[in-house]
Amino acid sequence: MRYDLVDLRLFIAVAEVRSITGGADRAHLALASASARIKGLEDAFGVALFKRGRRGVELTAAGESLLDHARIIMAHVETMQGDLSGFASGQRANVQLLANTVGLAEHLPKALAAFLRAHPEINVDVEERESTEIAEAIASGRADLGFAAEHALPETIERFAFSEDRLVLVAGRRSGFAGLRQIDFSETAGQDFIGLTQGTALNVHIGRHAARLGIRHHVRARLRDFDAICQMVAAGIGIAVVPEAAARRCARTMPISLIPLRDAWADRRLVICARSFKALPRPAKLLVEHLRDAAAGDR
Repeated sequence: MRYDLVDLRLFIAVAEVRSITGGADRAHLALASASARIKGLEDAFGVALFKRGRRGVELTAAGESLLDHARIIMAHVETMQGDLSGFASGQRANVQLLANTVGLAEHLPKALAAFLRAHPEINVDVEERESTEIAEAIASGRADLGFAAEHALPETIERFAFSEDRLVLVAGRRSGFAGLRQIDFSETAGQDFIGLTQGTALNVHIGRHAARLGIRHHVRARLRDFDAICQMVAAGIGIAVVPEAAARRCARTMPISLIPLRDAWADRRLVICARSFKALPRPAKLLVEHLRDAAAGDR
């Protein structure tokens, strides 16, 4: 079907004034052009939209239906134009950032809050994804900016280090694991486990490596918050794998032990990444520079 917004705007005008001539005047079109466009609409839909008469035109049942849809479409278009006019004038801007679980929960909130205070004209949409998904989205151009574990990124993606963060095993002080200096993830097989909710990026990451090692845990609970997970561990319900930054924070107030994992996949360098930092839109460049400064300040 070939028709455009001019056709729909004209159709609404003709329907409201019950005249092709009057509708053409309202839509600022020549009568011949308006007649051709109305005929083109009817040909596109394969139905008659108007009944022609000496005193003008009347809508058919199909025309009444199209009028409802056309008005909704034009209302959405006007809303879109209003929203985008703010962006065009520089009054508003939006940056999309994909982030893995630990970035979203532990590393980004403070830096993003400072950025948003400094730039009230810019909004930031943060979407949680696994690092491998972030890499794919950046590489394919489906996303501009990401926060991910560096090991998941191809060499073609630009990046700079934001923070270091290991995954560690967390166990209750009375657990048989408490006091160990290090542990292989494979040694946790068969244990009661506290995990992240299904679908979270870090849960997918841990689950993938557990599957490769043939490890099965007895999952007692799935929670979305690292603090809640550590509270369960402190209560002796099970063990968990969480980012070291979250574990150390929770250990200040909870009776838990942190045991480093020997597994290479647990050692993660977290980075800000893009296909090309120079090619980013200006609002995204401002966010990148802010995050670069925040990373330098933490070192």
